[in-house]
Formats: sequence, C-alpha cells, structure tokens
Amino acid sequence: MFKKYLAEFIGTFTLSFAVLVALAFTGALPIGVPLIAGLVLGLFVYSIGSISGAHINPSVTIGLYSIKKISLYDAIHYIVAQILGALLAILIANMLDITSPITPDNFSWAIFLAEMLGAFIFNFGIASVVYGKVSDMASGLVIGGSLALGIIVASLSGANGILNPAVALALNSLTILYIVAPIAGSLVAYQVYRYLVK
Repeated sequence: MFKKYLAEFIGTFTLSFAVLVALAFTGALPIGVPLIAGLVLGLFVYSIGSISGAHINPSVTIGLYSIKKISLYDAIHYIVAQILGALLAILIANMLDITSPITPDNFSWAIFLAEMLGAFIFNFGIASVVYGKVSDMASGLVIGGSLALGIIVASLSGANGILNPAVALALNSLTILYIVAPIAGSLVAYQVYRYLVK
C-alpha cells in the first residue's frame, strides 16, 4: 500500500517542480510549459502507472473516485501524498531561490470556466485510457498530450492553465478557483465519458 502513496508523492513532486522551474525561467505559460508538463506526466504514466495509476493530481483522484476506480481510503491517502509532494517542490525551489511568476487570480466565472474546460479535456483523455479505449503503449502519449492540450486551451482562454490543485499550491496560486474548477472539470469529464462508453 505504501508504494502507491510514495509513487504519487514522487510523481507530484516532480511535476510540480518541473512546472515551477519551467515557469520561473521561461515566463508565464508559454508553449514550452504545457509541453514540459505533458512530457513529465507521460513519463510517470509509463513509470508508475502500474503502481499507483499515476494520478499525481487531486482532481484526477477525485474524478476517478466518482466512477469507483479508486477506494475512498486510497483517494484520501493519494491526495495527502500529492499535497506533500507539492510542498517538497516548494521547499526545494526555495532552497534554490526559484520563485513562481504566477500570481493568484481573483475569482471570475470566465477564468473558472476556462480552467474547468482545460481540466475536462485533460481528464477526458485519461478516461479513454481508464476505460480501455487506448492501448497501454499509447497511454502516456494520450494522457500527457491531453494535459498539454488542456493547459493550452485554459491558458489561451484567460486562466493560468494549472488544472491541478497540488501544482497550484507549488506555484503559489492555490485559490478556491484553482481547487474547484479542476475538480468540476474532472467530475464532468468522467461522467460524460462513462455515459458514452456504457
């Protein structure tokens, strides 16, 4: 059981730190950052997917819990591990004097909908893997690509395009907007995909 949580901790730390470093050195959400995030997530789908499922995102965990792909016990422990991974990313970034250029947004429905749409696209890709519509060999490409596309769509629509409350924590951008919108997008994506395939 512990190995699953450790895998989520390592994956979330790496994703959070990679995005934080990419933003610090390239500016707020250029095209390179979504690609880096997608590559990191794709790597972890292949490397820890068989161990934990490679959620490394609380909104993904909550969405998968909503379709009964993970138990409540595991979901809670996954989220704790993900938060701890993000906190470690903050600690190491501070030690290296790396700071996020992103500032928290005030709540607006436009930003909420943009972030929710990006999360929907991302989780719709994950759902295709979860329901066996994508081969194991292509799973990392589909999920990593879905994350990159979701970030791009959300950021071009006016949001920060984070799609992950744990990463938002690492980027000093954790507000109710960047907690609720990714979760809402995730829940809708899994319910819609389940309806399509059942």
